[in-house]
Amino acid sequence: MIRKWAVLAVAATALLVTGCNTVKGLGRDIESVGDAGDKAINK
Repeated sequence: MIRKWAVLAVAATALLVTGCNTVKGLGRDIESVGDAGDKAINK
């Protein structure tokens, strides 16, 4: 369980650092992190 959260945190950080050049990009990043969290929880 802790490993899944660690992977999710690393992925979220990578997404935020690479893709949030604009507010719109930040919104997409947050949405994709939420989708990844849903997938991790529902497995």
